[in-house]
Amino acid sequence: MAKYGKSAQKRVKSAMHRKKKGTLKSSSGRKVTSRKQAIAIGLSEARAKGGKVPRKSSRKKSSGGRKKSSSGARKKSSGGRRKKS
Repeated sequence: MAKYGKSAQKRVKSAMHRKKKGTLKSSSGRKVTSRKQAIAIGLSEARAKGGKVPRKSSRKKSSGGRKKSSSGARKKSSGGRRKKS
């Protein structure tokens, strides 16, 4: 049994063509240059139209940012405005 329906395939194909043409925009209005992002937009459009598309995976993303320090104390930044005495 197929995972994706014909309408989903058409939406992804259309999104890929728009990306190649340079007219595909993300929700923020910026031009899409990533192939993966174009596919994600196509699948999202297919879901919105009721096409046969598997649900998004609900796995948690690992935080790629800075790790929090174990102590609760924060460093004070030297920048910013200072009060006049």
